[in-house]
Amino acid sequence: MQIALYQPDIPQNTGTILRLCACLRVDAHIIEPAGFPVSDRHFRRSGMDYLDQVSITRHDSWTKFEEWRATTGARLLLFTTKGSRSYLDHSYAPTDILLFGRESAGVPEAVADAADARLLIPIAPGLRSLNVAMAAAMAVGEALRQTDPTMLESSR
Repeated sequence: MQIALYQPDIPQNTGTILRLCACLRVDAHIIEPAGFPVSDRHFRRSGMDYLDQVSITRHDSWTKFEEWRATTGARLLLFTTKGSRSYLDHSYAPTDILLFGRESAGVPEAVADAADARLLIPIAPGLRSLNVAMAAAMAVGEALRQTDPTMLESSR
């Protein structure tokens, strides 16, 4: 399982997601440009000392990410408020890449079109969206529940 962040623009959210990746042994990808330098103090603070414990691959652009992904054959699952299917109704594979868009703008249509599935986290009517770090935690939790039963056993 892997998480990809498309041009993240809030350093605290990115740091929190990378800490999540470290704790759950999930590889992370940052598709640039990011809206902050990786030396940002908010990014470092929210990632704490966990940043050294996560495998982070930075991709210079969406094109470079897609070139890399083509070599892996991994499915790309976009989490979006415009999704057509609940993330709880999806069957995950251990090689899936869970993609999350910019906090301010999501992803462009070309990126959404490249996804193998557009998944939605249902929320109360009239509300826009969850915080991206919360959405990532929910999504990777469900994906790992389905694909890595040893993850659940290791916490007992």
